Amino acid sequence: MNGKIRAPLNRTIGIGPNEIIKYKKNLVNLVKPVVPGTIINKIINQDLFKVLEFLPHAFVDLLFIDPPYNLHKNFNSSSFKEMDTDEYEEYIDSWLPKLVPLLKPDASVYICGDWRSSPAIYNLARKYFIVRNRITWEREKGRGAKSNWKNCSEDIWFFSLTDKLKFNIDQVKIKRKVLAPYKDKAGNPKDWDESVNGNFRITYPSNLWTDITVPFWSMSENTDHPTQKPEKLLAKIILASSNKGDLVFDPFLGSGSTAVTAKKLGRNYSGIEVDLEYCCIAEKRLELAEDCKTIQGYDGKVFWERNSLREQKKI
Repeated sequence: MNGKIRAPLNRTIGIGPNEIIKYKKNLVNLVKPVVPGTIINKIINQDLFKVLEFLPHAFVDLLFIDPPYNLHKNFNSSSFKEMDTDEYEEYIDSWLPKLVPLLKPDASVYICGDWRSSPAIYNLARKYFIVRNRITWEREKGRGAKSNWKNCSEDIWFFSLTDKLKFNIDQVKIKRKVLAPYKDKAGNPKDWDESVNGNFRITYPSNLWTDITVPFWSMSENTDHPTQKPEKLLAKIILASSNKGDLVFDPFLGSGSTAVTAKKLGRNYSGIEVDLEYCCIAEKRLELAEDCKTIQGYDGKVFWERNSLREQKKI
């Protein structure tokens, strides 16, 4: 990760040796049970299995889980190997039930997966949570496959701990370009707004997300993490299923997208990540978020349909 030569327009966030020394000081290491205040707005740089017993009970409002998918993947200092479905279910079951006591009664849970891992996630998580929905989002990155359909979608399973949960529908509406601008008998726009930049309609979000851009080299949020989730994706989940001041927890934090997005949206955060460099990149991103609160594709009120407006490119 270090020492890479970047092209002049490459905005990927990297980390150098001196920065690791700087940001390492912000990280937390747990050796005994702690109260919530110890880890609020902190990143825990340890192995998940070594810290679960030290975490407080009932302190999480929103749990976002992006575990290793069931495929071969290198994560800087660690790696994950593909296994059969039964083994992968056992892997999930080795940590998922230990996260349940961390949740408040009205907490929501989102778990990411691809087509290989999604069935195992559903089978295991339904034992501990109420199944609410399955979100499928278009991951447009990647080359085509010669002997199979190109894999360009991922799932996010939506669960709750009880029937009491938050869902702020008005905060996650989408602004779409109107292709058929119907008008009423008086000639006024029917359920859409007319502007100099085009005609747009505010719509309710569905469980099919086609407006997400996977971070790449020219985006300011991009890192070298191989499975980085976009801030826009996290923003939809955080705004829908938490309120300002709530605690968002991510046990597989990676390069910090969950924490950074939570901070930008006025939430508290905490997370666990075993790799030191990814932790330090996350801390660097959190520092950058002090001065830059923007999230690509979100204007502070609604989510813009991808590539639908010239002004969106300025975000």
